[in-house]
Amino acid sequence: MRNTRKRYHIFAVNTGSTSTKLALFRDTTLVSSATIRHTRHELNSFRAVWDQFDFRTKIANAWLKETRETPSALVGVGGLLKPIPGGTYLIDDRMILDARTNFQGEHVSNLACAIVFQMSRRYRCPAFVVDPVSVDEFEPLARYSGHPLITRRSLSHALNIHAISRFEATKLGREVWETNFVVAHLGGGISVTPVCGGKIIDANDASSDGPFSPERSGGLPLQQFASICFSGKYSEHEIRSMIMGRGGLIAYLGTNSAHEVEERIKRGDKDAEEVYRAMAYQVAKEIGAMSTVLKGRVDAVLLTGGLAGSKLFTSWIKERIDFIAPVEIYPGEDEMTSLVHGALRVLRGEEKALTY
Repeated sequence: MRNTRKRYHIFAVNTGSTSTKLALFRDTTLVSSATIRHTRHELNSFRAVWDQFDFRTKIANAWLKETRETPSALVGVGGLLKPIPGGTYLIDDRMILDARTNFQGEHVSNLACAIVFQMSRRYRCPAFVVDPVSVDEFEPLARYSGHPLITRRSLSHALNIHAISRFEATKLGREVWETNFVVAHLGGGISVTPVCGGKIIDANDASSDGPFSPERSGGLPLQQFASICFSGKYSEHEIRSMIMGRGGLIAYLGTNSAHEVEERIKRGDKDAEEVYRAMAYQVAKEIGAMSTVLKGRVDAVLLTGGLAGSKLFTSWIKERIDFIAPVEIYPGEDEMTSLVHGALRVLRGEEKALTY
């Protein structure tokens, strides 16, 4: 019998700090993709992130035009929007306002929803975001920081974490709401999350908490950090750079490249090995902590993200945590595919589009 299911062409946009990733899918099949790299000279000409909007939108429009395809829908990576449950959201004016005012902070990912929203008017089709970093499914106890002036925020690599959780549940032959996982997204920033029934019920804020990463400090001893802040030696900008951008491997070893660190280890660099082991140690410790949130009932520990491709790094983590549950490794992160799958679930009627 001939398959009469409607086919969809979906255009995806992911705005990164030094690149714009573009992809066109026919249903779940990748038709074409491109990663447009932006030089430091190009980006330095813009004073603020939102000054890049027209520049990046022009690139996206030109690339899609070259494909000679008319999209059925567009989807963009979600930014630092207001706290919302996970899912696929139809972009509207309220979302664009929060993105433009940098609701939870200024980040280049805030641009993507506005880019695809503007393009959707031209093509007269819907535009979505899927599982933005501001997905908030925290339980009440997870919000306590230790002082009422500070509330723990839910900011994580939610797109990849939700996608990997759904994939692992399917692999186990179960519905995602029947599963408990601890998922560690290992990249430039590191998110470690307990995923209970498909919901991210706790997470370290990868911008300021948890394990240190290739370019972020993670959680720091507060008394010593307070002394540094008030020493008069550093500006606020320099302090913030220590936390995010110039922390972690960069601060210790002068590079954010795990590949370079591993090459140094192969050449006998003991300092590089100890720092790299320390990062794995902190990841393992965070995984252990998050397993207690699930009261030890963990179906699997899932390691994903770019660093999950390192057999050396993941072996150091695994040897400390494999007593908790089976450890599954999913190297990399296919954000474009995850975005498209989220849009497809709505287009096919498998889920309802959420309202922002």
